[in-house]
Order: sequence, then structure tokens, then C-alpha cells
Amino acid sequence: CCCYRSLPWQQQLQAGAAAAAAAGGISIEYPFCVEPGCYHPGFNLTCNHSYSPPRLFLGDGTVQVLEIAIPQATVRINSGRMVFNSTGNHAVNRSLLDQVGRPYFVAASNRIALLSCNARVDVRAAGRNNNKTSTKLLSSCTAICPTDDGGGATTILDIGPEGPCSGIGCCETSMLLAGSSTAAYSIQVQNLQEQAVVLNRTDDLVYLVDERFNYTLDMSFGYSSPEELPARLDWYINSSSACPLPASAPECRSAHSYCDSTYDNKAYICRCSEGYEGNPYVPDGCHDIDECARHDIYPCYGKCINLPGDYICLCNNGTYGDAKKKEGCIPMKQDLGLRIGLGVGGGTILLLLALSAPFISSKMKLRKMKRMKETFFRQNHGLLLGRLVSQNADIGQRMIMTLQELEKATDNFDKSREIGGGGHGVVYKGILDLQVVAIKKSRIVVKREIDDFINEVAILSQVNHRNVVKLLGCCLETEVPLLVYEFISNGSLDHHLHVDGPISLPWDDRIRIALEVARALTYLHSATTIPIFHRDIKACNILLDENLISKVSDFGASRYIPIEQTEVTTAVQGTIGHLDPMYYYTGHLTDKSDVFSFGVLLIELLTRKRPMYRTDHGESLVLYFASLHRQGQVVEIIDPQVMTEGDGDQIQEVASLAATCTKLNGQDRPTMRDVEMTLENLRVKKKLASHSVKSSRCNASEITKHYMLVTGQGSKEMSRQYSMEEEMLLSERYPR
Repeated sequence: CCCYRSLPWQQQLQAGAAAAAAAGGISIEYPFCVEPGCYHPGFNLTCNHSYSPPRLFLGDGTVQVLEIAIPQATVRINSGRMVFNSTGNHAVNRSLLDQVGRPYFVAASNRIALLSCNARVDVRAAGRNNNKTSTKLLSSCTAICPTDDGGGATTILDIGPEGPCSGIGCCETSMLLAGSSTAAYSIQVQNLQEQAVVLNRTDDLVYLVDERFNYTLDMSFGYSSPEELPARLDWYINSSSACPLPASAPECRSAHSYCDSTYDNKAYICRCSEGYEGNPYVPDGCHDIDECARHDIYPCYGKCINLPGDYICLCNNGTYGDAKKKEGCIPMKQDLGLRIGLGVGGGTILLLLALSAPFISSKMKLRKMKRMKETFFRQNHGLLLGRLVSQNADIGQRMIMTLQELEKATDNFDKSREIGGGGHGVVYKGILDLQVVAIKKSRIVVKREIDDFINEVAILSQVNHRNVVKLLGCCLETEVPLLVYEFISNGSLDHHLHVDGPISLPWDDRIRIALEVARALTYLHSATTIPIFHRDIKACNILLDENLISKVSDFGASRYIPIEQTEVTTAVQGTIGHLDPMYYYTGHLTDKSDVFSFGVLLIELLTRKRPMYRTDHGESLVLYFASLHRQGQVVEIIDPQVMTEGDGDQIQEVASLAATCTKLNGQDRPTMRDVEMTLENLRVKKKLASHSVKSSRCNASEITKHYMLVTGQGSKEMSRQYSMEEEMLLSERYPR
């Protein structure tokens, strides 16, 4: 189906087991991946099979990976030693792990070890202060090698015992002082005096390590110093900004996950909520912790009961107190008479409770449901009104519907009423006030989906265009708001275009639908109070009524753009195959992003091939179409029905427009207003060619009747004929 989204974590789940086996047993989970296209940008890995067993490397294969910890957001690597020439008394700078860039940072938990004699190593933070380069000292240590009493050379007895660094022949220091953080480190080694010849070396060695450095005498007097030692890197899923407000992020895809700003609010990661563990970057990746099965971490010395995200610990019968503490439950001391009295009284109370339990339970459920509705209403109502522009602030009150109304309209959201689903929810058919309506309900209860629904309400409440689906109202009494909009009875453009058999939508209707979508996008980009970018234009989101008039739908991914701006940086959303490549790689959303998606739609209308189509050589539909267009051979991919029905010059002009809309560089693409004008001019040219119009209309009418009979939709006229008066009205609405 064209609604399928080729999401990275879906591909990664298929490739993960094989990648882990090939990488020597290292567990690989999203956002990391070895296979192309299945990792989050910046988290690609390379599996080098020239080693036995194969080794895993970051990026293009320069830093070896030893372990990946998703919950802690760390990667354990093999860090190469840094070699400093020890001749002379000057300081030498070395950038720490130059080959590792964003999203990776040197973890503050690492330590610096210096293997040398009579030298000092300084860890400094590179930065700027008052437009001057500054190097703040973070930590330092000195390694000395005392001489014998006669002032001679250093001997093996002077070095000291093997084991952890003692400061003699080897020193060790933490990466940074408490309370400081930085991304740019530098290492400086200062020789305090000439090293003794007996050491047989002229180099100082500096290591980045994530555990205590184990020193041996061979390291100083031999040549057995290690080439690499394990170190640890922190990583951030977004290393350029703090968490969005409120604290949620599109990368946190699992329920029971949240966004956590770290690194002085300059970056963020995702974490599972308290009481949950797992991978917050994939759907359903965070799962409940069974605290009762982890007695060493979650102590319980009584009866343990696991709850979602929590647990309770009760004292055993006959005891009371705090069961989470050892010996925290104390035996009850009561005489026989008191026990009998309590037993009789307790039995009576239990009997009364048992008889009244159904009534009490029903009342409690009703009260709980009422409180939940009020809570959700306040929460969603506030978010909704905050998104609406001030002059339309009352629209939220006029459009609000109750959950009871919508449950009645859909038979309590019965499965038989389900008519489809977009990228942001399931759609039900219902009857409300004697009017057939469509009701959208979210599939997944996560913060991002709530924001998408609120976003769609805020946008559609201000849109009034004949080619944009009309929002009738919304319900705010559920955790995720429900949307109610006009019911479009004839399915999507995808359903009508991609049918079995040689006869699909007539060419006249295809070009008319393209013009109507162009009008809608022009309206959204330039005629609304605040420009709106749709972000997900595709055949699945173009609905058709009984007369095949198009309606643009599914605004869950849409974004407002402030009037003074031409672009906005945002988390990438959309459908692979339709998505603007420049937006995908840079995250910069502009009006030209919708133009690219519209160009893909034009290609789909011309060729009757889905955007996920691939040639035998692996070329995508857009690249293959552009290649044929450059060679003047675009007719090879055009739908035979289009070639039969359409005018050759008109088809070539539409093909040229599609190729221009899908250019890689967004600046080379036209605006949607230019696209609309081009399509309008094509219609005018066809009308002026009066000697061929009658025959073409006749043929189109016959083809339309044939298509409607084949699809079982009757013989209603499909192509609306526009008058010159309507063109004049259009010019008044959209002055050029």
C-alpha cells in the first residue's frame, strides 16, 4: 500500500540479529545499524570481515566498538594511544579523539593515564572567552622517576611496584573537574626534565581509559605498552538542541518514554520512564520491570506484587510494618478474646462489603471515568486553544463534541465501522445529527501522536477551501483527541488510480485532480493567515467525492511557518518515496518540500506507477523518470492509457513540470503558485484548440463511462468543465 512508511527501526528489527552475529556477538539496536538506511543519521556502523571474528566499527570504520549500551546512551570503544615526542621542554597539543565527531562525545567518566618519567599531562577544555581562545585546565597529573642516591640514572628499583598508577613511572587523573562539561578537549604533555636513558624510549604515551590503568614494569623498560585500551563515549540522539517543549521528542517513539536534556541543555537523549526499561527509540521498546524478580535491586521481605511501572510490598499475614526493610515487619500481639472479637466483626464487615461490592465498584468506575474525562478535557483543551490564532480562539468551543456522541455515532467504535487509516490514526464512519461523518482516532497513545492530532485541529479549523477536507469538530474527553470531519465517500486517489486492468482514471480527470491539489497547496502556502506546509502529499491523502472532486486530507504532519520565515528546522516526517531529499538530509522544511511531493504525485499520475517502484537496476521512480526526461525518452514510462487519451504536447509539458518539481536542489523548483498557473494554462490551451476539443471530450466521456462501469460507480459525469467566469474568479482570489 502506498501508505506504508519505510521507517528505519522497522528495517533494523529485521537486520539486527544477523548484524549482531556478524559483529562478534555485540548487540545492535536502533538507532544503530549496519545496513544502509536502517539507522538514525550519524549512527551507522561498519562490520569489518577482514578480522576473525569480524569487528564492529563506528561510522566508516576507524574506531572499534566493544559494547553498545542503549539505556545509558554510551558506546565502549578501543581508544588508540596518543604518542608525544618527549625531547625538549615545550608543551605538545593533541586533540582528543579527532576522528570521532557528533553525535559522540568523550564521556566524563573516562580517565587519562600518562606513561612517562618526569612529565606532566594536562587536560584542557578548548573554548572562547571575550572573543579570545581560552584553554581552561580541567585536570592534571605528574609522573616522576627518581634517580638513585648518587644522582645517576633511574633504575628498575626506583620505578616502584606494578599495579595501579602510583605517580612513579605512571600517573592517572579524571577527565574533568566536578561540575564542568565540555565537548572540545585537548591534551598537553610538558616534560619537566630530560628523561633518563635507561628507559630506552623518547616518547610519552597518553591513554584514554574507562577503568583503572594497570601498570607493569615492561611498559617502561620494554616495548609492551598497549596500542589501544577501552574507553567510553557518550552519544546523544540530537546533539544540536535541547528537548522540545513540553519535554517530548519525535525520536522517543516508545510508550512510557520521555526526552531528557543533557550536556548543559545543548543536546538530548530518550529514556524509558521510571519502572520501565528497554529501548525508547522504537515503538513498544520500553517494557515494564518486574521488580519482584529483582530482589537485590528492589528489596521485599513480604508479599511482592508487580504493577505497571511500580510494585508494592506487603507484610505477611500476622505482621505489620515496612516490608521493604529487612526485619521491617513486626508480629501482631493480641489476646484470644480480642482475636475472636476482631474475627466476628471482620466477618460481618466482609459480608456487607461483598453484598455492596458491585454497587460500589460501579459507582467508583463511573466517578473515575468522569475524572479522567475532565482531566483529558482540560489537558487537550488548553493545548488546542494555545495553537489556535487569537482571532479564531472561539472556534475551539463551537467545535467541541462529547465522547458519548461519538461512541453512539460509531456503535462504540465497532470494528465494522472502520474505513481506513492514515499515518496518524484509524478512521471510522459514523452518523452524527443525520450527517455521515468520518471520525479519526489515534492508534498509539504517545505524546507525539497527541501533538499531531492537536496540530491537525489547529490547522484545519482555519482552512476553508473546496479542495481541502472540512473539519466539523473534535472530542477532547479522551487521552488523544478525536477528529470529526466531512465524510468523503469515494475513497482515495490511490484507490482509483492503481486498479487492476488497463482502464484507470481518464487523463482529463487526472490532470484536473492535479490542478485541484495544486490550488489547495497554493492556498495553504500563501492564502491562509499563516503559511501551512503539508509535508505528506501523496495519493493516499487525496480523497475523492462522488464526482471525483479532490480533497486534500491528513494534516497530522503539517506545520505552521511564521510569516517572516521561509523555512523551519524540524524533525523529519513524511513518506519515503514522496519525501523531499533535501528536507530528509537537512531537516529544513520549506514550501519547496511540498512542491517535490507534488511532483512525485504528477509522475504517479503520468506513469500509473507507485513512488516505491524500482527499476531492474535499482533506480527509484523519480530518478528513472528524470533520466528518461533528460534523454527525451520519457514516453517509455508514460501510462499507455495517457498516451491514447492525452495530447502529446500537453503530456510533454506536464512531464517537464513534474521533472522541474522533483529537482534535487529546492531553489531550482517552482513555487506552488507557478505550478498552478502552468496547469491552468494547459487547460486554457486545450480549450483554445477548438477543432480537437469536441472529439477529445467525447472520447474522455466514453472512457469515463467505461471506467465508472468497471469500478461499479455508475455513469455520472466525471470531468467538471470550468467556465471563463470561474477563471476570472480564480484570478481575483489568487492575484498573480
